[in-house]
Amino acid sequence: MDRTKVRQLRKNMTEAECTLWKHLRLRQFEGHKFGRQQPIGKYIVDFVCFEKRLVVEVDGGQHSEQIDYDLKRSAWLEKQGFRVLRFWDNQVLKEIEGIKEMIIGALGC
Repeated sequence: MDRTKVRQLRKNMTEAECTLWKHLRLRQFEGHKFGRQQPIGKYIVDFVCFEKRLVVEVDGGQHSEQIDYDLKRSAWLEKQGFRVLRFWDNQVLKEIEGIKEMIIGALGC
């Protein structure tokens, strides 16, 4: 995996990714640690809790044009034992409390 690409993605997170990261970082979900822009196989996921095998993706408008790719990617991650939650940018920006509740539910907190 290209570490330069990972560093670049971390530096250039979207507004929605930054918003969600403020809530995921520093073990704020019952002590569960999340990483951002983490490589898993040939993919780089937005956020992941390896302990609970939970991936959280924040999708912008470009994802409406790459639905097949995202489905394939999610299927591969699920075969590796990960659960994948996907949210649209606008959901994260407008409904952060609801998003947090869904993540907490997925973590089993």
